[in-house]
Amino acid sequence: MLTLSNIKIAIIGLGYVGLPLAVEFGKKRSVIGFDINQPRIAALQAGHDSTLEVDDAELKQATHLSYSANPADLESANVYIVTVPTPIDDHKRPDLTPLIKASETIGKTLKKGDIVIYESTVYPGATEEDCVPVLERVSGLTFNVDFYAGYSPERINPGDKEHRVTTIKKVTSGSTPEIADLVDALYNEIIIAGTHKANSIKVAEAAKVIENTQRDLNIALINELAVIFNKMGIDTEAVLQAAGTKWNFLPFRPGLVGGHCIGVDPYYLTHKAEAIGYHPQIILAGRRLNDSMGAYVVSQLVKCMLKKRIHVDGARVLIMGLTFKENCPDLRNTKIIDIVRELSEYNIQVDVYDPWVSASEAEHEYSITPVVEPAINAYDGVILAVGHKQFVQLGAENIRKFGKAKHVLYDLKYLLTAEESDLRL
Repeated sequence: MLTLSNIKIAIIGLGYVGLPLAVEFGKKRSVIGFDINQPRIAALQAGHDSTLEVDDAELKQATHLSYSANPADLESANVYIVTVPTPIDDHKRPDLTPLIKASETIGKTLKKGDIVIYESTVYPGATEEDCVPVLERVSGLTFNVDFYAGYSPERINPGDKEHRVTTIKKVTSGSTPEIADLVDALYNEIIIAGTHKANSIKVAEAAKVIENTQRDLNIALINELAVIFNKMGIDTEAVLQAAGTKWNFLPFRPGLVGGHCIGVDPYYLTHKAEAIGYHPQIILAGRRLNDSMGAYVVSQLVKCMLKKRIHVDGARVLIMGLTFKENCPDLRNTKIIDIVRELSEYNIQVDVYDPWVSASEAEHEYSITPVVEPAINAYDGVILAVGHKQFVQLGAENIRKFGKAKHVLYDLKYLLTAEESDLRL
């Protein structure tokens, strides 16, 4: 049986979730950081994190952390922590491919007594019903006899320098009571905020998936209210500020719901619900509404352009921001792409400007080549889509300079006042 003193960790997947975790554990004990992305490994070995979640100085503090893209290097580990992405496909169905492949990789080196802990967001039951059978098949070992499993859902918030991996309370679980205790004790070595030990892996899985489902539904409600208030000619932000004076009013704002969590996780829960014979209504209604907001934004912009006698066919529009949220380079599941595609349906030429993104990544993921600097007096419409600090610093006057003498400025993020913009969501 493993004990805290003889644990050697391998973290599988060094993205926004895995790297911060590897760094924290690597400050205290031996850790192998594994990723199949060779350029990613090379950059980390050179001391730089392109996601900007961990700065160069902090990387140096993880003196017990090594990086590898060679699966053979995993053989010395006895606790594997899986932090690979769990996306959805084009049909909004969970894509467990990265999770299954990671499990196959681990299965090839899995030994008696080892523990595999999953952090990737999944539907309840995925760890024991989808991942564990892969581990058994590849390793030839028996679950809860020869090896064990745990689940501790990630709670990383990309770009957030206040809520870090160590300062967010961690849910833990294990496949037996003894393993649950050991997993909980392991995370308590680095989690300052403490842990919450769930009574089963399925409870921990369900807890994670409803965190973002709840947020998704709250935002969907505010998005629907924004549509209603816009039709009534009422300023949504003014309404929310007034309602927010009540102590228990939740401070959500309308907007595009993208990213790797809120825009994805509810589909994992609805997929599982449908698999057991229940068709979710409220959750899917919220998803449909939030997924429709890109088209709604474009319809509002086009209507405003027409009112200003701006010719829509062949117009030029600048979208400021491509990442799914402010002040981070994360392009995963960004809903800005919905606006880009919808504008193209009107034969509108779109330029995207985002100082945070990698041009090569934008080209690879979405076939978009961001402009290095927007042209002055060039655009019929400007959409302030992401609240990057650079855009806040520009201010309304400088942002207006990108537009032609007659143009529409649409502020999706409430960075400007109602008087400074032509449209707000």
